[in-house]
Amino acid sequence: MKRLAILGAGESGLGAAMLARGKGYAVFVSDAGQISAERKSRMQQLQIDFEEGNHSQDKILSADLIIKSPGISPKTDLLVQAGQKSIPVIDELEFAFGYSKGKVIAITGTNGKTTTTLLTYHLLKEAGVDVGLAGNVGKSWAAQLTEVDHEWWVIECSSFQIDGFVDFKPAVAILTNITPDHLDRYEYKIDNYIDSKFGIFKNMTSDDQAILFADDALTNQGLKNNTINASTLWFSALEVQKAGAWADGEALTYAVAGESVQVSVATLSIKGKHNLLNALCAGSAALIAGVKAEDLMLGFKTFKNAPHRMELIREVDGVKFINDSKGTNVEATAYALASYDNEMIWIAGGVDKGNEYSALLPLAKNIKSLICLGKDNEKLKSAFATEINDIRETQHIAEAVNWGQELGEPGDIVLLSPACASFDLFKNYEDRGTQFREAVENLKPKAIA
Repeated sequence: MKRLAILGAGESGLGAAMLARGKGYAVFVSDAGQISAERKSRMQQLQIDFEEGNHSQDKILSADLIIKSPGISPKTDLLVQAGQKSIPVIDELEFAFGYSKGKVIAITGTNGKTTTTLLTYHLLKEAGVDVGLAGNVGKSWAAQLTEVDHEWWVIECSSFQIDGFVDFKPAVAILTNITPDHLDRYEYKIDNYIDSKFGIFKNMTSDDQAILFADDALTNQGLKNNTINASTLWFSALEVQKAGAWADGEALTYAVAGESVQVSVATLSIKGKHNLLNALCAGSAALIAGVKAEDLMLGFKTFKNAPHRMELIREVDGVKFINDSKGTNVEATAYALASYDNEMIWIAGGVDKGNEYSALLPLAKNIKSLICLGKDNEKLKSAFATEINDIRETQHIAEAVNWGQELGEPGDIVLLSPACASFDLFKNYEDRGTQFREAVENLKPKAIA
């Protein structure tokens, strides 16, 4: 019996354990933190051996295969030792791939991948395609495969997950864009991060389809050092493409899979330039998967985006409170800031990931106050000291929201778009966004305060 060690008992770890147990592996789950009571109960029901608060090196390093949580760096001592013992270390998506007969649409990129993933899934599902959703959004792929497989799977892939791929081979792979992010994980070298993203294409052949952003400088830079064997389509917001998709501000045009399709921008349920790019990607993938033009148009009209991305929480005294907690890097926050012409109170900060804030300086003209929400705000404060007159800081999101109400005037926007990771004050970006929502919902209009 093959022995499998799983590091991390989160969504992906538990899912991998469930699938492996069903496939006859001897499974050991190890989490250095605390495991939730619900997950412990599930593993006990399945007779899966586990530990929490510690990593037992002897048991882990005697495994035939290790599946690690994406958040665990491959440079940790334990995984370095595994490499020295030639124990393969993979990702849950890599493991699950071996047990699915479905075709995969894999989506990565610094920004836009979650919206593109959800939109692609929605377009296929609404068109009647047998499709599942997995990866860095939704439920564990491995866990779902214990119950059902699908003809198609739409899977969001982070760079950390891609780093754990060996045989993972999409039928369609989308790279939405590349901007500097997670550089602390990649030795502060942008080329390392680019190469990680391009890893999504490494097993593809000419029978598969790659979709890339023609206007993106770092994507084009990546092509100098990375070969893509898949057939290539391009999407653009600037130029007509011979094979691919493009936007001209009024319509999205697709020249994909032998189809020529136009979709009016006015009919899209999601707004903003960045969402036009997401729609170009998702629509291209849907057409490749066989979705018809009329179904594509209907799907675009009925799509609702995920929470925490440009999400209007509430309007109080004429001031709109926008939750963009998923804006965890500079480029994502730039999209958010550029989407509004209103005067703005901007809430930002958290764990800096090697950010360069200069790209945001031209967008600061409408920001009348910057509220820094984090444990160490010096880099953020320094970057905007000459651009924004009122800069203040807090480690309490309720105080940030209260200041937003205090400073806001009718027509203003209070925008949470951190440009940073959340782990200094919050469990994750969802926790940060949820706490923001709760604080906004607790506000009382000034007139009756």
